[in-house]
Amino acid sequence: MTETNATQRPAGMCLGPGHLIVYGNPAFVATFGRRSIGMPARETMLSLPADAFELLDAVLAESRPLARWIGSGLDEWRMTAMPRLDFETGQAYGVSFHLRRRSDVPILRMDQRTPAEAGAERISPPIR
Repeated sequence: MTETNATQRPAGMCLGPGHLIVYGNPAFVATFGRRSIGMPARETMLSLPADAFELLDAVLAESRPLARWIGSGLDEWRMTAMPRLDFETGQAYGVSFHLRRRSDVPILRMDQRTPAEAGAERISPPIR
């Protein structure tokens, strides 16, 4: 992942069943506008299809992370969402989410470990 790609991935946090946007990273603000912060997601993220909001609804209702591909104009995005859980009750009170274009795939450089090399590492030695 290059810094350029990471800065082009809109991400935000929203609260409650109305998905009130309380935070948006710079890419989110560039995509949806600064006025989106403090507004319900369905009223400000107008370029996203209903599938995106169904995903947010499901994450909040089921208190578990979910992801899906969604179409938006000419782009296709991978939307990943994670519930925000209350520490004391364990209940979901909001959702964090981010979007990644289908064309924005991680690139493994030759000087980085391969997935097999990374999987071969152990945090602690095996028990004998």
